[in-house]
Amino acid sequence: MKLDAIDLRILDAIQHDGRITKLALAEKAGLSATPCWLRLNKLEKAGIITGYHARLALRKIAPFTSVMMEVTLSSHRQADFDRFERTIATIAEIVSCWSVGGGVDYFLKVVTPDIDAYQRLVDDLLERQIGIDRYFTYVVTRTVKEEEALPLTALLSPTTPR
Repeated sequence: MKLDAIDLRILDAIQHDGRITKLALAEKAGLSATPCWLRLNKLEKAGIITGYHARLALRKIAPFTSVMMEVTLSSHRQADFDRFERTIATIAEIVSCWSVGGGVDYFLKVVTPDIDAYQRLVDDLLERQIGIDRYFTYVVTRTVKEEEALPLTALLSPTTPR
Protein backbone atom coordinates (compact mmCIF):
# COMPACT_ATOMS: atom_id res chain seq x y z
CA MET A 1 0.00 0.00 0.00
CA LYS A 2 1.41 3.37 -1.00
CA LEU A 3 1.05 5.98 1.75
CA ASP A 4 0.56 9.66 1.03
CA ALA A 5 1.01 12.71 3.27
CA ILE A 6 -2.57 12.44 4.58
CA ASP A 7 -2.08 8.80 5.58
CA LEU A 8 1.12 9.76 7.39
CA ARG A 9 -0.66 12.54 9.29
CA ILE A 10 -3.36 10.06 10.33
CA LEU A 11 -0.78 7.50 11.46
CA ASP A 12 1.25 10.10 13.33
CA ALA A 13 -1.84 11.41 15.12
CA ILE A 14 -3.17 8.04 16.24
CA GLN A 15 0.18 6.72 17.43
CA HIS A 16 0.47 9.76 19.71
CA ASP A 17 -3.17 9.61 20.81
CA GLY A 18 -5.03 6.36 20.18
CA ARG A 19 -8.18 7.84 21.75
CA ILE A 20 -8.35 10.84 19.45
CA THR A 21 -11.89 11.62 18.33
CA LYS A 22 -12.90 11.12 14.71
CA LEU A 23 -13.42 14.85 14.34
CA ALA A 24 -10.03 15.79 15.83
CA LEU A 25 -8.30 13.17 13.67
CA ALA A 26 -9.98 14.50 10.54
CA GLU A 27 -8.85 18.01 11.46
CA LYS A 28 -5.23 16.89 11.94
CA ALA A 29 -5.34 14.98 8.66
CA GLY A 30 -6.84 17.90 6.76
CA LEU A 31 -9.94 15.98 5.71
CA SER A 32 -13.62 15.89 6.54
CA ALA A 33 -14.71 13.16 8.97
CA THR A 34 -16.04 10.54 6.53
CA PRO A 35 -13.02 10.42 4.14
CA CYS A 36 -10.69 10.40 7.14
CA TRP A 37 -12.59 7.50 8.72
CA LEU A 38 -12.49 5.58 5.42
CA ARG A 39 -8.71 6.07 5.22
CA LEU A 40 -8.30 4.92 8.82
CA ASN A 41 -10.29 1.77 8.08
CA LYS A 42 -8.19 1.16 4.96
CA LEU A 43 -4.98 1.46 7.02
CA GLU A 44 -6.37 -1.00 9.58
CA LYS A 45 -7.45 -3.51 6.92
CA ALA A 46 -4.02 -3.27 5.25
CA GLY A 47 -2.41 -4.29 8.55
CA ILE A 48 -0.50 -1.01 8.90
CA ILE A 49 -2.36 -0.25 12.12
CA THR A 50 -2.02 -3.36 14.26
CA GLY A 51 -3.80 -2.24 17.42
CA TYR A 52 -4.55 0.46 19.95
CA HIS A 53 -2.94 0.32 23.38
CA ALA A 54 -2.73 2.23 26.62
CA ARG A 55 0.69 3.11 28.03
CA LEU A 56 0.72 2.33 31.75
CA ALA A 57 2.67 4.03 34.54
CA LEU A 58 3.80 0.70 35.99
CA ARG A 59 5.60 2.31 38.95
CA LYS A 60 2.19 3.55 40.16
CA ILE A 61 0.75 0.03 39.98
CA ALA A 62 3.42 -2.28 41.41
CA PRO A 63 7.13 -2.43 42.16
CA PHE A 64 9.13 -4.03 39.35
CA THR A 65 12.57 -4.61 37.93
CA SER A 66 13.39 -4.26 34.24
CA VAL A 67 16.21 -6.35 32.86
CA MET A 68 17.80 -6.43 29.42
CA MET A 69 19.14 -9.86 28.61
CA GLU A 70 21.48 -11.04 25.86
CA VAL A 71 21.11 -14.67 24.82
CA THR A 72 23.36 -16.82 22.66
CA LEU A 73 22.15 -20.24 21.60
CA SER A 74 24.41 -23.29 21.60
CA SER A 75 23.30 -24.35 18.12
CA HIS A 76 22.18 -22.30 15.17
CA ARG A 77 19.86 -24.50 13.13
CA GLN A 78 16.46 -23.10 12.21
CA ALA A 79 14.80 -25.65 14.50
CA ASP A 80 16.85 -24.30 17.44
CA PHE A 81 15.75 -20.74 16.77
CA ASP A 82 12.14 -21.86 16.34
CA ARG A 83 12.14 -23.80 19.63
CA PHE A 84 13.63 -20.85 21.53
CA GLU A 85 11.19 -18.34 20.00
CA ARG A 86 8.13 -20.54 20.63
CA THR A 87 9.08 -20.81 24.29
CA ILE A 88 9.84 -17.11 24.72
CA ALA A 89 6.48 -16.19 23.17
CA THR A 90 4.68 -17.99 26.03
CA ILE A 91 6.36 -16.14 28.91
CA ALA A 92 4.50 -12.98 29.97
CA GLU A 93 7.46 -11.46 31.82
CA ILE A 94 9.46 -11.37 28.59
CA VAL A 95 7.84 -8.29 27.11
CA SER A 96 10.13 -7.90 24.06
CA CYS A 97 12.47 -10.18 22.16
CA TRP A 98 14.63 -9.21 19.21
CA SER A 99 16.65 -11.56 17.02
CA VAL A 100 19.90 -9.74 16.22
CA GLY A 101 23.02 -10.16 14.14
CA GLY A 102 26.46 -9.97 15.67
CA GLY A 103 27.94 -11.66 18.69
CA VAL A 104 24.66 -12.67 20.32
CA ASP A 105 21.44 -14.17 18.98
CA TYR A 106 18.72 -12.34 20.95
CA PHE A 107 18.07 -9.30 23.11
CA LEU A 108 15.18 -9.64 25.56
CA LYS A 109 13.43 -7.14 27.77
CA VAL A 110 12.18 -8.79 30.94
CA VAL A 111 9.92 -7.22 33.59
CA THR A 112 9.60 -9.01 36.94
CA PRO A 113 8.62 -7.99 40.48
CA ASP A 114 12.25 -8.10 41.63
CA ILE A 115 15.67 -9.50 40.77
CA ASP A 116 14.94 -12.78 42.59
CA ALA A 117 11.92 -13.36 40.34
CA TYR A 118 14.11 -12.62 37.33
CA GLN A 119 16.65 -15.22 38.45
CA ARG A 120 13.90 -17.81 38.94
CA LEU A 121 12.71 -17.07 35.41
CA VAL A 122 16.25 -17.58 34.05
CA ASP A 123 16.62 -20.80 36.02
CA ASP A 124 13.33 -22.00 34.51
CA LEU A 125 14.52 -21.11 30.99
CA LEU A 126 17.73 -23.06 31.54
CA GLU A 127 15.80 -26.05 32.91
CA ARG A 128 13.60 -26.12 29.80
CA GLN A 129 16.59 -27.04 27.63
CA ILE A 130 15.73 -24.56 24.88
CA GLY A 131 19.30 -24.21 23.65
CA ILE A 132 20.65 -21.33 25.74
CA ASP A 133 24.44 -21.44 25.72
CA ARG A 134 25.17 -18.09 27.39
CA TYR A 135 23.21 -15.19 28.74
CA PHE A 136 24.15 -11.80 30.11
CA THR A 137 21.97 -9.71 32.40
CA TYR A 138 21.77 -5.92 32.46
CA VAL A 139 19.59 -4.44 35.20
CA VAL A 140 17.87 -1.24 34.09
CA THR A 141 18.58 1.39 36.73
CA ARG A 142 16.72 4.26 35.08
CA THR A 143 14.69 4.73 31.93
CA VAL A 144 16.07 7.68 30.01
CA LYS A 145 13.81 7.39 26.96
CA GLU A 146 11.11 4.94 26.01
CA GLU A 147 9.15 6.15 23.02
CA GLU A 148 6.37 4.08 21.55
CA ALA A 149 5.67 6.39 18.62
CA LEU A 150 7.69 5.66 15.49
CA PRO A 151 9.54 8.55 13.78
CA LEU A 152 7.51 8.40 10.56
CA THR A 153 8.64 11.78 9.24
CA ALA A 154 12.31 10.95 9.73
CA LEU A 155 11.93 7.50 8.20
CA LEU A 156 10.01 8.61 5.13
CA SER A 157 11.60 11.96 4.30
CA PRO A 158 14.64 12.34 2.05
CA THR A 159 17.92 11.90 3.88
CA THR A 160 19.53 15.12 4.93
CA PRO A 161 23.09 15.40 6.27
CA ARG A 162 23.25 15.98 10.01
